[in-house]
Amino acid sequence: MSEIGLVQIVEGALLAAGKPLTVAQLGDLFEEPDRPDNAALRSALEEVAARCEGRGFELQEVASGFRFQVRQNLSPWVARLWHERPQKYSRALLETLALIAYRQPITRGEIEEIRGVAVSSNIIKTLHEREWIRVVGHRDVPGRPAMYATTRQFLDYFNLKTLDQLPALADIRDLETLNAELGFSDPVPGTEAAGTEQGLTLVGGTEHRAEASDPAEDDTDEYGSDDDEAEQADDETDSAAAGPDSRG
Repeated sequence: MSEIGLVQIVEGALLAAGKPLTVAQLGDLFEEPDRPDNAALRSALEEVAARCEGRGFELQEVASGFRFQVRQNLSPWVARLWHERPQKYSRALLETLALIAYRQPITRGEIEEIRGVAVSSNIIKTLHEREWIRVVGHRDVPGRPAMYATTRQFLDYFNLKTLDQLPALADIRDLETLNAELGFSDPVPGTEAAGTEQGLTLVGGTEHRAEASDPAEDDTDEYGSDDDEAEQADDETDSAAAGPDSRG
């Protein structure tokens, strides 16, 4: 390692990994006699971050570790590398995700009680498929409903290191403001929270937006094809066949 600097090794590893790396994982790249301590590795990471100044990418620390990513202000151009249409999510899905993020652990029944309508199975399925939520236990009540919480992938996707970096509820006036904070849509004029210091940014080339919908259609699934009343009927049929654990 005498001819190759620690900063170069860290930089190369982050470029090659294709995923976030923790300080411990960076340390594991070295044989024991040559292994730098954590302070040296963090100093090298700071140097790597400084070298990114003025460039089109940055070093970002998220829940899973450190990674290189394209700067958010370049997304209008970088996004054109991908030809798929921007993914759209319904208001019902965004409300469900927000409730899980801020009230976790929370059951499906508790989400339905707050929202006043049934939660579509497709919404829960979509959040599971994106690995944004997971089951962390079961509430000790009749039926033992599953309790949901967000995942490390959720934090990574929204450029967060911890849940403490979520916008404070006191700074959010309504769902539209929260959607803007989460990067799904532009804030509705007049709803920006004056106390919000930092919005959340997305990484990658795909843009995500909330679907505009009529109030009567707020609880369609993420593709806008089924309403919650039909989904609730299906869920009741599934629950009768599967037993009490099938509903949260």
